[in-house]
Amino acid sequence: MLNRLQILFSLFFIALVSLSFAQQIPNAPGDQTRLVVVVNVEQMRADYITRYWNQFQQGGFRRLMQDGAVCTNASMNLHIQKTATGVPTLFTGVYPARHGIVNDSWYDRLRRKEVNALQDDYYITVGSDSKEGQVSAAKLLSPTVGDILKLNTRNVARVFSVALNANSAVFSSGHAADGAYWMDELTGNMISSSYYVDQFPDWVRQFNDRRFADFYIDNDWEPLLPLTSYYESVEDGYLLEPGYYGKWNTFPYNLNRLKKQAGSYKILKTTPYGNQLVKDFSLALIEAEQLGMDSTPDLLAINFSSMDYEQGSFSPNSMEMQDLYLRLDRNMEHLLNFLDQRIGRDRYLLILSSACSSTYPVNYLKEEFNMPVGFVAPESMVALLKSFLNISYGQGDWVEFVSDQQIYLNRDLIEKNSLHLADVQAKAASFINQFEGVKISLPAIDFEQGDYVKSQLAAIASSFNFKRSGDVLYVLEEGWQPEYKFKRTIYNDNSRIPMIWMGKGIKRGSTLKPVDAIDMAPTLLHLLGYGTPPHCSGRILEELIGR
Repeated sequence: MLNRLQILFSLFFIALVSLSFAQQIPNAPGDQTRLVVVVNVEQMRADYITRYWNQFQQGGFRRLMQDGAVCTNASMNLHIQKTATGVPTLFTGVYPARHGIVNDSWYDRLRRKEVNALQDDYYITVGSDSKEGQVSAAKLLSPTVGDILKLNTRNVARVFSVALNANSAVFSSGHAADGAYWMDELTGNMISSSYYVDQFPDWVRQFNDRRFADFYIDNDWEPLLPLTSYYESVEDGYLLEPGYYGKWNTFPYNLNRLKKQAGSYKILKTTPYGNQLVKDFSLALIEAEQLGMDSTPDLLAINFSSMDYEQGSFSPNSMEMQDLYLRLDRNMEHLLNFLDQRIGRDRYLLILSSACSSTYPVNYLKEEFNMPVGFVAPESMVALLKSFLNISYGQGDWVEFVSDQQIYLNRDLIEKNSLHLADVQAKAASFINQFEGVKISLPAIDFEQGDYVKSQLAAIASSFNFKRSGDVLYVLEEGWQPEYKFKRTIYNDNSRIPMIWMGKGIKRGSTLKPVDAIDMAPTLLHLLGYGTPPHCSGRILEELIGR
């Protein structure tokens, strides 16, 4: 489907890449990579593969490490570290300052309301009666690698994405993709949006008819190996692990009971079976859509999860996390074997990375290792800030909106009182700096007027978008985390991510050179024989490229 909005985006992107398009030197048809598979494992720590190495099969993560190029010093330096900000960063080759997705939602000052990064009521769900498909990539301001691939091949390349969540599916596929699919929490089926497809493909309907989600829900989640094999993890039922809904933290897990507690199929996202569903659907997609069957390179983004929204209830060193990765290892082995047989070992390129890492819980660091860490209470902090501003400037609603580590001030009220915005920003930032656990708080004016991209404040600077970011931005001390009264905490301060390249054009080995997540896009396009788009900020990873 090519609707009016997509046509406008296409015109914009054509102008954007015109400089590189004229200089592209694609590989000869017989030598061209047929399929690129980007595997994004959400919230995957860079040390998981080495940690669980002894329990892995030979053909999964071990094969990637042994046959691929391993970037041992890769990072993604975001201010707000979430999949909603990380996925577009990984797939566009630029940070939120350019691609615009500063959080999963932000405050629109013109419309005076919170805006969701994905929500778009112009489109409808395809494949379900739920509203989960009312999304689009319209708010993503930069093209993804898939968009560039479509443009450079004059729409001949096929581009798809598969995920458990809409944000990963949409932001990894981009604007011009042929399809983006994710799991519907209401039905457990794979769905899409009319932004991508007009009619639901028959093969997807047939896949859903097999009711994989119900099959998984009807079975308990039991450990893959004997419990004594999980020596890299804390014991089952560890005291500092809240577990599911603060009640259940020991194997086996009754998924039917958890589904009733959750009220939907979303509980599958927190188990290894969610990844199994994504893997099986991806293989079905490759076959049904005939990816990699001609000389024009196609792209498939596969987004796996690491216990999704329940990760904080267990921790990176739980038995549950280890079991999930042991099973994911087998999924990776199946995927690689399938690609070998269907596409050919010398015909595809696979990149494994993560759009967001994960960190250890505060209580674990504090109780087990005496780390000087703790919790920051953002709601109390903002309440005190409001009182402080009332005392300073008079009674009024000086704080208009709060979004994670960003505070949006009431600019209309500031102007009405003939105050200077920069002065109020600075005063508010200075107040926030006084709280224990806050590393630094800065006014937006500093990022509007100064260049911090190469300083210690690079994570904030590269994430600061003039129109969408807050007036006060702050960072917590290492190991400290926010704790909210009425909502689940989703927070990460670990910028280290895994990145492994394997397949056509890649030199085996490893590199200690610093690698940024935004280097993936220009390197990938270079390997396919296309010029680097002028909007890309990253570098080409020449040290990985075979001669």
